[in-house]
Amino acid sequence: MKPFSNEIDYQCWLNYEHIKDQSLLNEYAKYLKNIVINENSYIIDSIKDEIYYSINKILGISPLINNYTNSNKFITISKIGKNNLVDSFLKDEEIIAIDEEGFLIKTVNSHDKKFIIVTSKSDNGLLYGTFYLIRTLQEKKLLDDLYVLENPKTPLRMINHWDNLNGNIERGYAGKSIFYRNYELVDNLDRIRDYARLLSSVGINAISLNNVNVGKEEARLIDDKIYIVETLYEIFKRYGIKVFLSVNFASPIMIGGLKTADPLNKEVNEWWKKRANFIYDHIPEFGGFLVKADSEDQPGPYSYNRNHADGANMLAEALAPHNGLIIWRAFVYNCYQDWRDQNTDRAKAAYETFIPLDGQFLDNVIIQIKNGPMDFQVREPVNPLFGGLKKTNQILELQITQEYTGQQKHLCYLVPQWKEVLDFDTYLFGEGTSVSEIISGVPFNSKKFGIAGVSNVGDDTNWTGHTLAQANLYGYGRLTWNPELKSSQITDEWIKCTFGNNSKLLENLSNMLQNSWTIYEKYTSPLGIGWMVNPGHHYGPNVDGYEYSRWGTYHRANHFGIGVDRTLKSGTGFTRLYQQPNFEMFEHLESCPEELLLFFHHVSYIYKLKNNKTLIQHIYDTHFEGVEDVQELINQWIELEGLIDNKRYQDVLSRLLEQKEHAKEWRDVINTYFYRKTMIYDEKCRKIYP
Repeated sequence: MKPFSNEIDYQCWLNYEHIKDQSLLNEYAKYLKNIVINENSYIIDSIKDEIYYSINKILGISPLINNYTNSNKFITISKIGKNNLVDSFLKDEEIIAIDEEGFLIKTVNSHDKKFIIVTSKSDNGLLYGTFYLIRTLQEKKLLDDLYVLENPKTPLRMINHWDNLNGNIERGYAGKSIFYRNYELVDNLDRIRDYARLLSSVGINAISLNNVNVGKEEARLIDDKIYIVETLYEIFKRYGIKVFLSVNFASPIMIGGLKTADPLNKEVNEWWKKRANFIYDHIPEFGGFLVKADSEDQPGPYSYNRNHADGANMLAEALAPHNGLIIWRAFVYNCYQDWRDQNTDRAKAAYETFIPLDGQFLDNVIIQIKNGPMDFQVREPVNPLFGGLKKTNQILELQITQEYTGQQKHLCYLVPQWKEVLDFDTYLFGEGTSVSEIISGVPFNSKKFGIAGVSNVGDDTNWTGHTLAQANLYGYGRLTWNPELKSSQITDEWIKCTFGNNSKLLENLSNMLQNSWTIYEKYTSPLGIGWMVNPGHHYGPNVDGYEYSRWGTYHRANHFGIGVDRTLKSGTGFTRLYQQPNFEMFEHLESCPEELLLFFHHVSYIYKLKNNKTLIQHIYDTHFEGVEDVQELINQWIELEGLIDNKRYQDVLSRLLEQKEHAKEWRDVINTYFYRKTMIYDEKCRKIYP
């Protein structure tokens, strides 16, 4: 197996750099010359391909893969109950502890033999265990005393693509689609296979293949263009990844010739059931549908005076005989409300829509909930639906693609942000009910929970436009597998697998990545205010430019203060959607976390923060600090010249230099706006910033 490109930035964290340490090379070779695999399946074939390819690159040898060996050092890869050699060295408690997708890797001493077992109860588990073993080699860890027993913490670990059949990607910042061109499948299927390898290596087990804003051409994927999905399915199933499709709720009208899409109409119900049968005839292990309804001009059940449970359940009934899932997005808000009404609060829309329906959805319906109540801002509170829904399957939706966080022109490592979301205690079932606990499904005794992330890849050679944005895709996958992993561990893994183990490289790159989110926040929109971007493309500073911002909906800045009063006492009442003690924390100005201050409160420009600066001075200072911090990112990167191949070095350097210029623009536009806002009307502010 060979990737279609020899470009090092194409191979990402599966670069498989050759080991130069001869003693380590010799030690690894003793085990890896002989691999015992006595299984057969299309996933096992992928395991064999990956072993051949990785061992050749890392060690420079071609391993022998057989169903037996006479060597006294080897690796055996086998499912539990399939190999007497493996089974005889497993303890009962180990077998019980391994979940369906989990794996065990252990080094065994037996008489004159010393060998490594990779075992699981499923082919998927063997695949994940194999990738873990390969990563162990990449990180140059010793094999003599390996013991790893891991299970994925979240059942559904999904990537959402917003790709259109014409080849464009909505919110795509790394080129065209890797799947589609001119309403057909691309010619280069090897690249899609390599994408499947990347996803599987970090534990992703599901993918939706098209944009949630489904146009008429994309709707045909469940009709006369099903052959495209069949081809993609054949590629992804080899890596344990189930395929899903986004569907348009009005498909019975768009491609079915019906006059209605009313979910309670018998003819509509029958149409979807026949459509489901058609899909599963072509794709036996099809995952199900992803649906965006009644949001941003996408049709839905509201058109027929039905609710979201009516719409989701109708589709769920069609897929139920095939064990298919309906993933129903909770991103809804009424675009036609009068946003000039100060009581209107988009942040409440999803909660007010879905909480009354809690417990009304069928068991194969999952509600997909954005991490925050708004729209992937650089800083938002956790969506109160997590901590609100008690009887409904849920998936956390994250945005890997950087729509509001620099669009892969800026370095903005999102793992620290996601960790804050995952670690947030909702108190749904008392203390300790974190978001990560909810999406595990354990408190609900259900496997229909998980995480979905909007993909950041395109057909740029390096997949993500900005080479360092590969870390977001890697980090997302690792967090879906185990949300409890530390950000520092994920970061070090990615650096070692992508660039190598040099200590200076590890130090500088880790610092750059770990600090980049707060740096971006400083020069764009500190204190949780968000939204100050240009309309449409959502890039670059424009305080009043965002859709509806001209009416002050999102920041409500006037000459005396800024922020949205979302308190129960005097505002929109959004704070009351949280369980105690989160409600009390957000409700009061003194206890509200300062990083979210302006999300929850309208605050005077002369309000003193904990650093003893006024709010307006903090806004000014952070924007200047942000630009200075970007220069420090550049300095740290320049120190790595010669430790990284020149192409990747120059590509990243050019992005960082561009980021600095954009950060200066943000600083100047935002600070000028607030200077003018406050200087004319507030003499006290004039003294603060003469």
